Amino acid sequence: MTIDARNNATLPTLMALCLGIGAMFSVTTQAAEASPTMASKPASAATLSRQQQTIPLIAAFMATSDMPNLNTALNQGLDAGLTISETREILVQLYAYVGFPRSLNALNELMAVVQARKQRGIEDAPGHEPSRAIPIGDELLAAGTANQTRISGAPVTGPVFEFAPVINRFLQTHLFGDIFERDNLDWQSRELATVGALAATPGVEPQLRSHMAASLRVGLSTAQLLEVTELLKKHGDVHTAERANSALAQALAASGK
Repeated sequence: MTIDARNNATLPTLMALCLGIGAMFSVTTQAAEASPTMASKPASAATLSRQQQTIPLIAAFMATSDMPNLNTALNQGLDAGLTISETREILVQLYAYVGFPRSLNALNELMAVVQARKQRGIEDAPGHEPSRAIPIGDELLAAGTANQTRISGAPVTGPVFEFAPVINRFLQTHLFGDIFERDNLDWQSRELATVGALAATPGVEPQLRSHMAASLRVGLSTAQLLEVTELLKKHGDVHTAERANSALAQALAASGK
């Protein structure tokens, strides 16, 4: 895999949806009551799969609007076996962390990549859409709250949510409800994408640390996350890799690993 590193301008502040899980480093939480056999937490592996290796790079270049490198990373992801649905879902989810404009631009790039590959005779696997209907109303709130608790490690509470309670409701109903209830992309892949995007974004180190910890909770191993930092160092911006490495070290120290 060869992707040229580029210097990227500082990105604007993340959308408010990203605030909640990152605030886990500054809010008081209660003990979690999540099941130890969470369906979305497969056994940890020693190394990332070929598909997983491409996800943080796709996310990092999407977050920095680096279209030439994003084009290369998208091709490599599809070559590695990511389906069109999985790749599309990565770019859709990341609007909650880096904004609609970058998500829309990246989706346009993916469309162009898929079309160009088809013209070269490459038929990429379409993948599948979510297999179940997303709940609505109170059921959506309940599902999203349960997902948030599992990923965050405890119910999310604290002064910021007392000051602006609507932000946590948005997190619970939309990010952890509407988005994380979509089962066409597993939670490990969703966290790899979020880590890649946040590592490429200066100024959101608390959120990055939180998602490194969340990555461990959904079943990614320390070795796999170290591999992520090495991939970002080898193929991405040096500052992106430094932020990822620092966040992982702090998450591991906080978890006692």
